Amino acid sequence: MTTTTSTMRAEIAEQPDALRRTFAELLPLRGEIEALGRRTKHVLFIARGSSDNAAVYGGYLLQAHTGRLATLGSPSIATEYGAKVDLSDVLAVAISQSGKTEEIVETMRWAAGCGARTLAVTNGADSTLANEADVALVTQAGNELSVPATKTYNSQLAALAVLALGLGADLDPGELDLVPQGIEETLAAPTDVLEEIVERMVAVRGAMISGRGMAYSTALETALKLKEACYLHAMGMSYADLLHGPIAVLDPRTPAVLVASPTGPTLQGTVSLAEKARSAGAPVFGIGGGEALAAASDLSIPAPDVPEWVSPMNLIVPAQLLTEHLARRLGHDPDVPRGLNKVTQTS
Repeated sequence: MTTTTSTMRAEIAEQPDALRRTFAELLPLRGEIEALGRRTKHVLFIARGSSDNAAVYGGYLLQAHTGRLATLGSPSIATEYGAKVDLSDVLAVAISQSGKTEEIVETMRWAAGCGARTLAVTNGADSTLANEADVALVTQAGNELSVPATKTYNSQLAALAVLALGLGADLDPGELDLVPQGIEETLAAPTDVLEEIVERMVAVRGAMISGRGMAYSTALETALKLKEACYLHAMGMSYADLLHGPIAVLDPRTPAVLVASPTGPTLQGTVSLAEKARSAGAPVFGIGGGEALAAASDLSIPAPDVPEWVSPMNLIVPAQLLTEHLARRLGHDPDVPRGLNKVTQTS
């Protein structure tokens, strides 16, 4: 199988270099981040779509490793309700790949007007979002042509990892070097298992994608990619929420795609979910999770053995490859999903 079958596939392959450039550009800004964060206690993320999924990773990372409360904002509070909220102790982090989504720009302005300090995460160096934020973390993904975000999404995760370090996370910045190396290993690995999973998913109309903790963001982003590029009814959920009822949808025609870091406190729960899903007759496909998840799954795509806090940057790559392969197998163009544009504007 060739490695340049679509623009999406080519951009997936650009991620190691994109992340190296992003880390090199942003790690020197930790002092600016620390100074901005010193005046705040809480973090409010402002995002939509894939950027919202990146924010989920940021929320877990900050709360687990900086002791700060971090929440996902509701842009409608600003744009539709025009409510006034005391944000005087808040760092508002606005995330947009282009930096041009009007709703995100407007909500960041609203946050600033409510007293928040503002930080932008964007791939648009000259965008309104970057220009108006107190501090801008401009990712170095380069121009992205395929509509489904791949390298821009992963570069956002990289920026949020740097944000955590700047806000005092007791983590080793040197571990970031493991990420692009691991992605290169994934891209160079045989595709036999990936292709078998694709063949088993060709006839399904729905799938449950699940993870928890740091991997929850990957589950959400994987489900989004399968929906937008493969037109699959994919639902991304925390396995804790899945067990509260939606697990009932799993059956032989509705597979579970489970994602997990090879280490961390949520791994065993993901393994237990795999066992429950298989007992219900559902096919189980694992991404990451080491030997434990592989043993509990029908088929499993390995991910590099890296620390949990950086693992979402590695876990998303097999999911992107799965999406691109499946879309083409179904006869769809993954670069131009129907009804979508590169920059989505919402009111």
